[in-house]
Amino acid sequence: MPGIPVSAGFAIGLAFGVVGLLSGFCLMSSLRDWWTANDGRKVRSYALALAVAILGTQFIAGAGLVDIAKSIYLQPSFSAPLIFAGGLLFGFGMVLSNGCASRALVLLGKGNLRSLVVIAIIGIAAQMTLKGLIAPARLGVLQATQTTPAAVSAPGLLASMGIDEFVARIAVTLIASGALLIFAFSDRQFRRAYGQIAAGLAVGLLVTAGWLTTGWLGADDFNPIPVTSLSFVSPIADSLQYTMLSTGLTLSFGIALVAGVLSGSLVTAVVTGRFKLEGYTSPNHMVRSISGAALMGIGGAMAYGCSIGQGLTGLSTLGMPSFIAVAGILAGAAFGIRGSVIIPALATR
Repeated sequence: MPGIPVSAGFAIGLAFGVVGLLSGFCLMSSLRDWWTANDGRKVRSYALALAVAILGTQFIAGAGLVDIAKSIYLQPSFSAPLIFAGGLLFGFGMVLSNGCASRALVLLGKGNLRSLVVIAIIGIAAQMTLKGLIAPARLGVLQATQTTPAAVSAPGLLASMGIDEFVARIAVTLIASGALLIFAFSDRQFRRAYGQIAAGLAVGLLVTAGWLTTGWLGADDFNPIPVTSLSFVSPIADSLQYTMLSTGLTLSFGIALVAGVLSGSLVTAVVTGRFKLEGYTSPNHMVRSISGAALMGIGGAMAYGCSIGQGLTGLSTLGMPSFIAVAGILAGAAFGIRGSVIIPALATR
């Protein structure tokens, strides 16, 4: 039933907005703190979220509740160069804008007007790349470089070597999630950061809830919907289009998710006294922010997701394209952060 994914999407977004505002959950700020301030608590919270998302997603997939093979992350054919380049652009863009797409939604809820500009530019740039002026170039590169490998996921790759598919899924799931959990809890500071631990657990469970919503609760053979979970670049683009042209369009899980994140952040900010209107500090600040947003919109569309859409939801499928996309995102972020792209005026966002 179409009402279930929309209602559940809003509820999931509401919870993400609350968690995001209270904990500062964001890959960009996590990497910045880790690489420049030697504070790994947030990046370990992200690792915990990914471990929980992998465990939850692979469990419901193995139990037959959700067919994640129908998701965009496990397509039989994909373009590794296009996905990596998209991730690279997104990673660099989130450094310029000093936050990823999901973080911009959370910050907008607490009155950060810079984020309103970032979200609008992300939506416009993503639509241009998916369906507009840039779409022909993207499709041309896709057609010229796409391949159809024998396996599109890590468990599938192991199974292609003669290992039973069920055993391969369990093995890869335990290895990946186990390594992430060891990384997360090996740090004494993180073990004492109960808020960050709670945030990681919550976000990982929300990813699993998203899969269950679109792949099980909302499954309808007569009115099928995309099987997906938390992601923000394409949903922001769809939300922008829906806001302008709602007549003839229908609400979706992604649009409801975006609305939920904004609502959750806004309510939390008001209740906790964190709501405060903020703007740009200089023209240069605005130019860098807009440039970063454009790169995130274009890159996120090319890579089929963002730091959440590929970094958590995509990786939870253990799909090879998601590993490629995340490698690009990390490379782009490293280039931006290590290259001293963040100036003091932006670092105070």
